[in-house]
Amino acid sequence: MGLAIAADQDTAKVSIPVGVPRRSDPLTGRSGAIHMDVNLVLIPVTVTDSYERLVLGLQRADFRLYEEGVEQKVTQFFSEEAPISVGIVFDASASMRRKMEESQKAVTEFLRMCLPGDEFFLLKFSDQPESVNGFTTDIEEIERSLPTIQPKGWTSLYDAIYLSMNRIKRATYSRKVLLVVSDGGDNNSRYTEREIKDLVKEADVRIFAISIFDRSPSLEAIAEESGGRSYRVRKLEDLPGLAADIGAELHSQYVLGFSPADRVNDGKYRKIRVEVTQPAGPARLRASWKRGYYSPWQ
Repeated sequence: MGLAIAADQDTAKVSIPVGVPRRSDPLTGRSGAIHMDVNLVLIPVTVTDSYERLVLGLQRADFRLYEEGVEQKVTQFFSEEAPISVGIVFDASASMRRKMEESQKAVTEFLRMCLPGDEFFLLKFSDQPESVNGFTTDIEEIERSLPTIQPKGWTSLYDAIYLSMNRIKRATYSRKVLLVVSDGGDNNSRYTEREIKDLVKEADVRIFAISIFDRSPSLEAIAEESGGRSYRVRKLEDLPGLAADIGAELHSQYVLGFSPADRVNDGKYRKIRVEVTQPAGPARLRASWKRGYYSPWQ
């Protein structure tokens, strides 16, 4: 692709309503975004209502799962709360100048909603991505670094996601997340949206994106492909609260497990669809999940 990345160094740069008790499960620590364990495929799913609030307390019978359009029997079902690894991808381009203070507060609120044991790294991007903090479980270390980020330059969003996807491979935990905070599109990357989408398809990483003021169709598409979600903030004062909600959401998910009825180890991409039973009345539920996985080779 023509972009040199030193992915093994923390200083690397790109050179151009209803609660439910959670139970532990021997598979919990390995669920990731989509995980294949011999004949078993595990798919984490988040459910929200019409007001973007988390919906907990659902049962196995509330879900239907399809692979390549063929319904599969859900043989494993549990909810989990386990430590996660998070890469915070922070827009430091010139267009963030008037949004920097509230954006930094949002990251702080996000960190404070996470669980003890979660680990984080912080990467900023403008003309190019640049590491600010390597992996740490000390949220105060991240908080101390945020005020040092000053807005300048162009926006290398795709390069920042690419570098972060490579860095998070070294994470301690199998549950991996990127939180992207940005105010727009990309105007200075060597990588393209299509290349990032292809990378997301192969990775067990969920992407949650906050777009400030304007919609970012690219971020929306990338987040949806990963099984994460994207949000648009119209008022800066709403940023910290939204970030806190995302922090809570990352630790509240269902995991559906199935053994493919037509199991063929051919290395091809298999599309997944998840449906959730809709309640009576006008309220609607929305499920978020990773859109597919690559089957293993023989």
